[in-house]
Amino acid sequence: MDLQLKDKVIIVTGGAKGIGEGISKVLAAEGAIPVIMGRNEEDNLKTVAEIKAAGQQAGQVVAELTKPEACEQAVKAVIKQYGRIDGLVNNAGVNDGVGLENGSYEAFIASLHKNLVHYYLVAQYALPELKKSKGAIVNISSKTAETGQGGTSAYAASNGGRNALTREWAVELLPYGIRVNAIVVAECWTPLYERWISSLPNSEEKLASIVAKIPLENRMTTAEELGNATAFLLSSASSHTTGQLIHVDGGYVHLDRAISQ
Repeated sequence: MDLQLKDKVIIVTGGAKGIGEGISKVLAAEGAIPVIMGRNEEDNLKTVAEIKAAGQQAGQVVAELTKPEACEQAVKAVIKQYGRIDGLVNNAGVNDGVGLENGSYEAFIASLHKNLVHYYLVAQYALPELKKSKGAIVNISSKTAETGQGGTSAYAASNGGRNALTREWAVELLPYGIRVNAIVVAECWTPLYERWISSLPNSEEKLASIVAKIPLENRMTTAEELGNATAFLLSSASSHTTGQLIHVDGGYVHLDRAISQ
């Protein structure tokens, strides 16, 4: 299937590592021009170099997205360089463990800026160009908003906000033909996830217990699989899909756990 993404300029926040890297590389393979927006220039350039080495296109903008003014400057930089924006993937964030018992007002607000506020700001600054291109937005979200996890109030609240904004924007942007969807992630193997598992005293047993509860094939989702779903939702192949929360999780959230025992 031709997703008709060739030469489409698509911002991918946090697009240099983990899930974002998987999304950036799938988009590039489809002929799009992913523009990585992230705080670490070295990471950004490394992923861009890998994409270009494969004969594909990519760009990058350095931005500390927790700072509102940086969100605006980064979007302006993309427009200055490419003259258009055809899509936005809001992805940057981190499960930072700011809970109810161990948190504080300051930590909670800081986590919202890491995980939610920049979703709104980058979309708002990109909106004039998305109106011109009748582009699409994909928000990357997490199961924590639906299942809870424990000890991560701010991240769960942020993901609840991501889901709500997806539905709200889908309604608000209907007149412009801009589609907005979310991909809800459960257990995806990334370098950050690997570091977390490795930090546990019983890391192998913990990983085995998690994988055993993923119904489809008893394995974790890959970043490439999330990239494939993202590319589809950004493309004209999903032209009548908007306001949806798509779970790409091997059935982790919704299928009966009894079947994976």
